Amino acid sequence: MSHLQPLVLVVEDEPSQREILIYNLESEGYRTSAAASGDEALELIAEELPDLLVLDWMLPNGSGLEVCRQVKARTETRELPVIMLSARAEEADRVRGLDVGADDYVVKPYSVSEFLARVKSQLRRARPASVGQVLTYEDITLDAETYRVSRAGSQLKLGPTEFRLLSTFMEKPGRVWSREQLLDRVWGRDIYVDTRTVDVHVGRLRKALMAHGGSDPLRTVRGAGYALG
Repeated sequence: MSHLQPLVLVVEDEPSQREILIYNLESEGYRTSAAASGDEALELIAEELPDLLVLDWMLPNGSGLEVCRQVKARTETRELPVIMLSARAEEADRVRGLDVGADDYVVKPYSVSEFLARVKSQLRRARPASVGQVLTYEDITLDAETYRVSRAGSQLKLGPTEFRLLSTFMEKPGRVWSREQLLDRVWGRDIYVDTRTVDVHVGRLRKALMAHGGSDPLRTVRGAGYALG
């Protein structure tokens, strides 16, 4: 599976509920990881930042509210979308969930199709290429569904790694990505690749982007990594 596929972290202490969520998310093609407590969830987030957090309100040793509060308080995880699941249907509870930073609030029991639609909606904002959106940056266009990239109307030839690199850059223009972050996002944590490999593929991407002229849109930030624009 391509590492363009978003990673969804499911935090749910009830094993059967957790398995149902994971099954449905993986059926849609998402990668998943799972935690049964808030502490475990925060450890997993520190190891590999997911693209979306599905968080149950009721957790052992603390609530999902506290996990959400901590996630939204940290600079590196502030933009991580959070969908909170709760059996509490009262408006006051929904407001509390949204107040601590949850991006969406789903009341149990819910339909699978509605849940998956809300997941897709959050990912459309966080990882637009992963749900087939067409991305544009200045004169560069990337179509994640057809795997086509053009610049100023000319089609560009990119290998699969260069395509994943470009989509990562285009989803967050201006953001500086370290080599380690690019390794996680493009190659995946389960594959050992030297950080110098990132430099080689960024070089290939630069060459492809300038194949028909135009200035270099990629910026090397000394000691930090790479950015688009």
